Amino acid sequence: MSKDQVYELLQAHAGAYLSGEEISQQLGISRAAVWKAVSALRAAGYTIEARTGLGYALVDRPDALTEREIGRALQVIGVEAAALRCLEEVDSTNSYLKREALAGAADGTFAVAEYQSGGRGRQERSFQSPRGKGVYLSALFRPSLSPGQLMPVTALTAVAMCDAVEAVCQVRPQIKWTNDLILHQKKIAGILTEVALEGETGAVQSLVIGVGINVSQTPEDFSPDVAAMATSLCAALGRPVSRPELAAAMIAALRRLMADLSGDLTPYLQKYRRDCATLGQEIQLLWRDRRERAFAEDIDDQFGLVVRYADGRREVIRSGEVSVRGLYGYVPSDGE
Repeated sequence: MSKDQVYELLQAHAGAYLSGEEISQQLGISRAAVWKAVSALRAAGYTIEARTGLGYALVDRPDALTEREIGRALQVIGVEAAALRCLEEVDSTNSYLKREALAGAADGTFAVAEYQSGGRGRQERSFQSPRGKGVYLSALFRPSLSPGQLMPVTALTAVAMCDAVEAVCQVRPQIKWTNDLILHQKKIAGILTEVALEGETGAVQSLVIGVGINVSQTPEDFSPDVAAMATSLCAALGRPVSRPELAAAMIAALRRLMADLSGDLTPYLQKYRRDCATLGQEIQLLWRDRRERAFAEDIDDQFGLVVRYADGRREVIRSGEVSVRGLYGYVPSDGE
């Protein structure tokens, strides 16, 4: 408790010095307890300067996905604290929350991890999740909506995550249909949504939305095949990005999305069409047993990809049916 009290006091006077005596008197603890609390905070990654005659000053915080740091970031942007599980290591945050959902976890529960040993993407692909380099976050909701109303959730989440990245980084990613965020034509984030239905009635029991955003990875953090198509925010922008601030923005954006889900989704559709890097490009459609070239014409009102084949046929591609690639790489580009 003393550690938390000392942190809150130093945080309230961030950048200014407080003597050990002042801290002791204000908190009603001994000088020895102050010293122990400062030592514990330093061990947790907080930079606290100590100067003779001046005292202690909080200079910097760790870039750690802790309840304290994410909670502070939520407070800064005026968002209510979340029911948040901060995990040092997990198989996957989606799998974790699916288990918690079966155990009765409440609507609006979030989980974030420093490391995933079995991060997952669409079509059972793996999502590489090096320790301390990304934000690997999932959210559990229990919406009173039909399965049909949840069909566009993955695409809607892509828009919400573009909003979150833009709020923190002042740069808006593009979307590779249907669920990848890209910067400089490389993937920075993936999304996986999973719905559990009641067996007899088909009613929605739970919705788990998982998002992994690459924050500070370098090419060496990825396997060679992934490094060719992936990057991180720091690598793309050339500057640091706060993981707690990004996690807070993601939580806020997902909460807004769930509040909007039963209403008019036109603003999300407009943003999706504007941000979709796939539109207007020649692409490859990859099925399990074949591939075909097409031109990406439009996004329909249900977020399906409208494509035109060389023979003039048009088709609407739905998420989960097919993978989309540029003709010569991960995403289409104007030069392809």
